[in-house]
Formats: sequence, structure tokens, C-alpha cells
Amino acid sequence: MTRIRFSSIALASILWVSGAFAQDLALLDSGAVLAEAQSTEYEEAQARAEFRSLDQDVQSLKKEVLDLNRDLFLLEEELLFPANSQVAFFISMDVGEYFDLDAIKLKIDGKDVSNYLYTEREVSALHRGGVHRMHMENLKVGDHELVAVFTGKGPNVRDYRRGATMNFKKGIGAKYVELKITDRVTKQQPEFIIKEWE
Repeated sequence: MTRIRFSSIALASILWVSGAFAQDLALLDSGAVLAEAQSTEYEEAQARAEFRSLDQDVQSLKKEVLDLNRDLFLLEEELLFPANSQVAFFISMDVGEYFDLDAIKLKIDGKDVSNYLYTEREVSALHRGGVHRMHMENLKVGDHELVAVFTGKGPNVRDYRRGATMNFKKGIGAKYVELKITDRVTKQQPEFIIKEWE
């Protein structure tokens, strides 16, 4: 009987110790799970922070590339067309009731320098007040002759081709020339005017 009692006490002690051990093990296990969850959260937060930092670096790099591209374009313009020898030719249109523009051909001093074919959208933009830089050229100081040939549909939707000529003097510094297409209402015909900008 003493032996049974001792065994039951031993058994109870073992059960109690194993229960306590199981509780400690469960606590350790839940602590490990909690520590692992906190570690995972920390790693995710760190990864998000690194991603944000990387994204900011990429955006900053994009901006620098765009700024560099703009600067290179301006430098190229300066090198190709120095301000002291530069002449720019612009096209503008007023109303356009008697002329539907198709193309313009430019000659400077007898040499073909530009031939531009206009789309409907470009002509529409010109009608709305837009100005198109058609050509840029380096010219020496002195006298020059500009011949512009306008092609399109004239009054009564007939093919229309007309030229305009201008002699101009190139001085030191940039020069700007406007080729303007207007309507001459009294004659019901288009008029082509070439003028220098001051």
C-alpha cells in the first residue's frame, strides 16, 4: 500500500512537473512565435523603407537625366546654330479661308534648304494661332534672298502654288523671319507675306 501511495505521489509529481514543463514549453513556444512575428514585421518594415529609399533614388535619377537631356539639347542648339549667325524661319496663318496649306518649300540664295509637308492637325493648329518653326539656318553677315513656295488648295478647291520672295540683310546677332499666310478679302485670294521680326 505504501508502495502504491508512493507511486501515485510520484506519478502525481511527474504529471505536475510535466504539466508545468508543458506550460513552460508552451510559453517558450508562444514567445518564440511572438519573437518570430516581431522579427518578420521588422524585416517587412525595413524592406518597405529600403524600397521607398530606392524609389526616391530612381525618381531623383530620372529628374537628373531629364535635366541633363535638356541641357544637352540647348548646348547642341548653341553649337549648331550660334546666336550671331542664326536665322530662324516661322510659319503662321490667319483665317485660311481662301487657301488650304499642303506644303512649303524654302530656298535661300538659290539653294533648297527645307521642304515641309503639313498634316491636317498642324494646319488646324496654325488656324488656331499656332506658329511653326519650319527651319533654322546659319548664315553669314550680308545680303541674302529667300524664296518660299506655298502649295495647297486655293479658291474653288483648285490646286494652288504660289511663291513669295524677300531680300534681307543678315547682321550680327540672331534674325527671325515670319512667313504669314493671310486672306485678301477684296480679291478673294490668299496672300503670302514675308516679314522680319524686330
